[in-house]
Amino acid sequence: ADVIIELAKRVGADRVLAGIGMPGLKSADKRGIVTVANGPRMPEYCRVIEERVEAAGIIMDKPIHHLGSDADYCGIGEEYSMDGLFRKVNNAYYLGGGTGVADALKLKGKLLPFDQAKTWIAKAWEMKNTEGKSMERYASSSGIQAIYGEFADIPVHELNNKDIYPPQIMDLYEEDAAAKRTFNDVSYNIAKLLFERIVTIYSGWHHYFEFVNSNRADLEEKHPYRGTLLDSIIIGQRLGDLLESSKGKDVFYEPFIEFLSKFIVECPYLDAKFKKHYLKEEVFNEDLLKTSKLREAPAIGAGVDAYLTYHRD
Repeated sequence: ADVIIELAKRVGADRVLAGIGMPGLKSADKRGIVTVANGPRMPEYCRVIEERVEAAGIIMDKPIHHLGSDADYCGIGEEYSMDGLFRKVNNAYYLGGGTGVADALKLKGKLLPFDQAKTWIAKAWEMKNTEGKSMERYASSSGIQAIYGEFADIPVHELNNKDIYPPQIMDLYEEDAAAKRTFNDVSYNIAKLLFERIVTIYSGWHHYFEFVNSNRADLEEKHPYRGTLLDSIIIGQRLGDLLESSKGKDVFYEPFIEFLSKFIVECPYLDAKFKKHYLKEEVFNEDLLKTSKLREAPAIGAGVDAYLTYHRD
């Protein structure tokens, strides 16, 4: 509410239209949060915000229609922003890592929310590796920090007090064995995740990961987008910043490319068309990999979703 009020006052607006993306399980009307990890239940979330905004003398042009997915909003932001990396491609996958992890897809020229594709592709946070760890751990800033904390035997709260986050951990790579283990682990798992993405889109689910929720229905191998080769793989948010800043340091980017190349080269059932597209002389085609500088993508996506909800005509 404070953010909406501040922005409205900054531009001199007395009426606002707001879109909001939030984690957690939503209420039946999608205007409240009934379950969220490490946070409170807020079933009246949107109503409370609307009341606070209007108490400040600002009119809500329309009610907050629903709480959207911050992951979907990353994709919408990349599609609608002038600087968005979805704009000029027909087929792309977006992986954003910050507080958590966000997946977004654009296939056959249209945004495809993961909830509409859940029968054949899983969200990153739903999958776990052979060690039983969620893939969100390797893509999120807090997850990478926690990995280092375990290897270095340092509690996360102590790392926070010392301002040691993924960029600082990367700087310790040459002199700190725990930092080296951390980024070797991250490079391998991010490469495995992206390999799973391009393979699943092209030829269906091949069980490279298990599910965090053992009761989750298995994925279908057949889907409407089989045979699709991606124009771009986009890494965004803090994970994108980290990957970009690691180039030339042989810490994150180069080992990640090496692992991804190896997965593709050694896969026995991928055809020549697939390998020709994703490889150049048996090395992953780096022209397909983009890092997004659009940190505000989810905020733009929330605004666009609110506008389109009420003004789709």
